[in-house]
Amino acid sequence: MSASQPMSAFADRPKRRASSGAAGDTIFRWAVTLASFFVLVSLGAAAISMLWGSIPAFSKFGIAFLWRTDWNAVTQEFGAAVPIYGTLVTATIAMTIAIPVSFGIAVFLTEVAPSWMRGPVATAIELLAGIPSIIYGMWGLFVFVPFMSDHVEPWMNEHFDGIPILGTLFTGPPLGIGMLTAGIILAIMVIPFISSVMRDVFALVPGPLRESAYALGSTRWEVIHGVVLPFTRTAVVGGIFLGLGRALGETMAVTFVLGNAHNLKASLLEPGNSIAAAIANEFTEADSDIYLSSLIGLGFLLFVVTFIVLACAKILLMRLAKQGGT
Repeated sequence: MSASQPMSAFADRPKRRASSGAAGDTIFRWAVTLASFFVLVSLGAAAISMLWGSIPAFSKFGIAFLWRTDWNAVTQEFGAAVPIYGTLVTATIAMTIAIPVSFGIAVFLTEVAPSWMRGPVATAIELLAGIPSIIYGMWGLFVFVPFMSDHVEPWMNEHFDGIPILGTLFTGPPLGIGMLTAGIILAIMVIPFISSVMRDVFALVPGPLRESAYALGSTRWEVIHGVVLPFTRTAVVGGIFLGLGRALGETMAVTFVLGNAHNLKASLLEPGNSIAAAIANEFTEADSDIYLSSLIGLGFLLFVVTFIVLACAKILLMRLAKQGGT
């Protein structure tokens, strides 16, 4: 230490360091707080703007807008029943297919597949998740729709005709486009997301838990059912609702294969419409204030439906977390 440098300079260094650390911690806390509020403000602004834009439609048609089946741009009569029905039906079909398939993929990759196969298959699934939705739509229109119209739907008409419920749902004109085709395309799109989440959480189950179950004489299915699923059920449910959110809001892939017809039919082979597809197809063609307001009202309803689904998922996850499990 030089004679010109006082001893107090060294003594003050810890104080300056502590002061600098406290200031940095305060800045960091305010930064992350602002980021959180930015998300809430953005969400609220989107909801308010859509609600404000839909006021003319709800003022003219009232709450009946939710169950009106009319959609006529010439007479300025609009209703949301057909798009809501198509959105819910296609999402239901997608999840009915995607959940068991995703579960099978995740179990295969974590419990059955040899180690040399797990990496390539997992990579392929992740690549599927990165494919743009418009590619799925084009593939569905030019490849899957002809396959459905030439092979699957004629077979359904032949074997299901006259059977209660099945005949109503799976008979109709073999056009290839329709709610069943859209639901299958959606299932193919959401499978990579759900299966990836399931695979990751299944892989996190501690090895000693599995080994203890096998040591007690449990079969592979008993280990999965009695050990893996209870340990990971919260994360599995979260992955399922992640896929459901994607299915509800999907636009381009559904637009290609749904048919975009404002028809309310029980048959899944009939063309239909969804909220996202209706907005994508008709937003640029809205030539009147009530037409535009009706489309914005559809967007607000999709926002509400998605919010309700995610809120139910959050409540379910909270209940599962209280019961235990990852």
